[in-house]
Amino acid sequence: MTCRAVPTAEALASRRRFLRRTGLLAAAVPAAAAIDGLAITPRRLVTSDITAGNGLTGERLTVAQVSDLHVQHIGSRERRLLEALHDAPADVVVITGDAIDHVARLPVLDRLLGDFPRGPRTLAILGNWEYRSGVDLGALDRTYRRHGIELLVNRSVEVTHHGGRARITGLDDFVGGHPDARAALATAAPLPGHLLLAHCPVARDALALPAEHAASLVLAGHTHGGQVAPFGLAAVLPPGCGRYVAGWYRDGGPPMYVSRGIGTSLVPVRIGATPELVRLDWRP
Repeated sequence: MTCRAVPTAEALASRRRFLRRTGLLAAAVPAAAAIDGLAITPRRLVTSDITAGNGLTGERLTVAQVSDLHVQHIGSRERRLLEALHDAPADVVVITGDAIDHVARLPVLDRLLGDFPRGPRTLAILGNWEYRSGVDLGALDRTYRRHGIELLVNRSVEVTHHGGRARITGLDDFVGGHPDARAALATAAPLPGHLLLAHCPVARDALALPAEHAASLVLAGHTHGGQVAPFGLAAVLPPGCGRYVAGWYRDGGPPMYVSRGIGTSLVPVRIGATPELVRLDWRP
């Protein structure tokens, strides 16, 4: 015969307190994650300073990458972006697609671009949402040009800086458009420094660049770093990402940096994927 000890009233009360605290903690963790994902992380902005070689034949070129704005209004995050662009001016600013995701937001983008610094040469490409939103691409191009910004759709430009020269090529979007690297470079003179802008990072796997125009570096966006990526693990990625999520990729092709972007898509939530402005120090 086995005798079991009967819990005392004090022990039972202690157990109930433990279970109650455990339950409260279990409820608090997802609540805190929800608050952070909705109200804190999406409004943050960090600047990621990166360095790459094979840039200009002369001095270094500083490039600021603004990706995936998905601009809805000009709030605290957008004001932080403007402050960062003004406080540490770049030589070139590149807007790598998905600046807007709704046709009604074009006037908001117009106002935001009006506060961009005027010194740097500024270039833009299209993302999948510019196509998906139904925005008039001619009106978007005119909006960019009104602020001295060049929209590159399968087009290449030459950039000079302190006597050095580099080429920057902007591809059409991989998902919504028709990227054509050969058309973009058909009349371009080869240069040792070649920066390629592609909204969808999977475009890196299908560049089909002419041999004389090998890419020194690719800048992409689109992924939002997973947007909902607790502990850095992306739950879902949109078409056009392939195996790419965020940060550096140096295997199996030209070096590529994938920005986590700035805005949000579909749901206004970011978990484990803080918005970022990329500042590239592109050296010879």
